[in-house]
Order: sequence, then C-alpha cells, then structure tokens
Amino acid sequence: MAPDKQLTLNGIYTHITKNYPYYRTADKGWQNSIRHNLSLNRYFIKVPRSQEEPGKGSFWRIDPASESKLIEQAFRKRRPRGVPCFRTPLGPLSSR
Repeated sequence: MAPDKQLTLNGIYTHITKNYPYYRTADKGWQNSIRHNLSLNRYFIKVPRSQEEPGKGSFWRIDPASESKLIEQAFRKRRPRGVPCFRTPLGPLSSR
C-alpha cells in the first residue's frame, strides 16, 4: 500500500500495529518473525537508501518478478483446519 511500494522495517512494524490491533500489545516476538521472513523469503528484496535520503536502515519491497505468484498464493484456497495433509496408507505396512 506504500506509494513507492517499499517500506523500512520500522514502517512495516508501524503498518502492522496500525492495521492489526492485536500486535499493539503483543509480545515483540512477532517483529523477529517479520525480520526473519524478509531476510529469508525470496519474494522480498532489500533496497539500500540513496546517499541523499535521510534515515536509518534499508527499504524492503516485494520482488516485482514474484509479485503475481505471491498474490496468487495469498488468495489460494486452503485446506480446512483439522484435515490431514497426507493420505492414509493402502493396506497394512507388511504388504508393501
């Protein structure tokens, strides 16, 4: 939703706490999860600040090459909770 499609880590935290009240009073562990996912997920890229730009830290943005895939996955139909994700084996184990 950012006008230039990128935010600093602090900007991401601010957006989350503004739009999701739970995180205003939640333990700060969720911030570690955000940092972890930004760093390790291939859908996000780190954009350094220009020399003229004041402030601390880099910007984060969704990789333009991955944006459509990320949106597709975000809105895919998910399996209902409690439904196992595996099939039961056919017949007893000894017959395999």
